Amino acid sequence: MTTYAKGLTWGEGPRHHRGSLWVSDPQGGKLWTDAGGNWEGIALESQSNGLWFLPDGRLVAAVQRERRVGLWTGSSFDEYADLQHVATGPLGDMVGDSRGGLYVDDVGYAAHLGEEPKPGRVIYVSPDGDAVVAAEGIEFPNGLAVIDDGRTLVVAETWLQRLIAFDVDEEGALSNRRLYSDLREVVSAEARPDGICAAADGGVWVSTLHAHKLAHVRGDSLVDTIDTGDAFPIACCLDPATSRLYATVAHSGGLPVMEAIAQKKVHSTVEVFEV
Repeated sequence: MTTYAKGLTWGEGPRHHRGSLWVSDPQGGKLWTDAGGNWEGIALESQSNGLWFLPDGRLVAAVQRERRVGLWTGSSFDEYADLQHVATGPLGDMVGDSRGGLYVDDVGYAAHLGEEPKPGRVIYVSPDGDAVVAAEGIEFPNGLAVIDDGRTLVVAETWLQRLIAFDVDEEGALSNRRLYSDLREVVSAEARPDGICAAADGGVWVSTLHAHKLAHVRGDSLVDTIDTGDAFPIACCLDPATSRLYATVAHSGGLPVMEAIAQKKVHSTVEVFEV
């Protein structure tokens, strides 16, 4: 691994855009980027999670606890779309399509607050800002990726250790829910998908967290893996211009990662790989 950046507590939603990297740090309360020339963390009052760049280049974020999508102003995320009427829990990852539509994870419950588990959903935000429920009954939806030239949405179900897929129609609606990849069989018994991203040559890159691997899967086929040693891979993204894979990874000092989070003994770095 080659370390690209340090300083994060828990890196989520990395996106590479126009030569710069952007990463949310929901536990550290910051948005990190090197767009200004230096790697810096910008303190936020409303914490971002999933990030995406709209077709016109504007940055939007899933604002985790406020159940809305925010539009970056340079110092904060102003209102872009209100999701309170369709979201039931904290917001997670986010990905967009070529039309400017957005898919957002509604995790369903706040695990860190001890709430009882319940299924989550995927919310679709149209290019004009209207939000509707696109899919329900998803067990802890996490990473999201649009593949097949926009025809397929892949969703990570962390606790079920699998990826599921939906067909996407011309209006952004989802149908034909199906299993895309059983990561217990394809990668390892420890693989729990967190962040994912579309692979350059088809399929999906998966951050497997407890399996200490970044895995490139295409359905029930394992294309490639990258070992992250003792570090726990959280989320990943590709730079389409170079095919470099950027991944946020957690370091727990030898503790189980959830225990390290509870004890506030975890920190994250951004690692870069040539793929």
